[in-house]
Amino acid sequence: MFKVYGDVNSGNCYKVKLLLSQLKLPFEWIEIDILKKETRTPEFLTINPNGRIPVLEWETGHFLWESNAIMHFLSEGTEFLPCDRLQRAQVLQWLFFEQYSHEPYIATSRYLIRYLKGEEKYQKVLAEKRPLGYAALGVMEKHLKEHPFFVGDVYSIADIGLYAYTHVAAEGGFDLSQYTAILAWFERIQSQLNYLKIG
Repeated sequence: MFKVYGDVNSGNCYKVKLLLSQLKLPFEWIEIDILKKETRTPEFLTINPNGRIPVLEWETGHFLWESNAIMHFLSEGTEFLPCDRLQRAQVLQWLFFEQYSHEPYIATSRYLIRYLKGEEKYQKVLAEKRPLGYAALGVMEKHLKEHPFFVGDVYSIADIGLYAYTHVAAEGGFDLSQYTAILAWFERIQSQLNYLKIG
């Protein structure tokens, strides 16, 4: 039995929850309120000294943090992680892209607006993030015009990793109406077995 420490509205936590659901693995969800600084308590810092969610715990008393590392661990030996060496590296390529070129602009914009209610207060910051967020969406759109999914033309954790914050990008002020390949990709993901919504 796994335990997941997370926030149900967090895209990073949603990645883990969605994958566990699609793997049909039982888990206990432990809700952590980041606005109440519950990730900064001495107790929480013993399981993740970096003070962030999600964190995965399993029966042996081991803890693993960083959403994409958790997904990689859980998907080992499953259809969600390719066996082919190059394709495995391509999964990592897209997950690194998500963390360095996508999440800092799309996810953080959503955080400022949805969590902090700061659309006016952080107007300048949001304006600076928007072009780089759209640049990341452009990279995704170009790829998805030629491929149904991100690696090997099959659904994998690369898709889960990118879907988590992209499908709620409008909550961060991003207009996806012109990204027809991304919107079609949303439908393919939402048709996967054991799909569940964020929240």
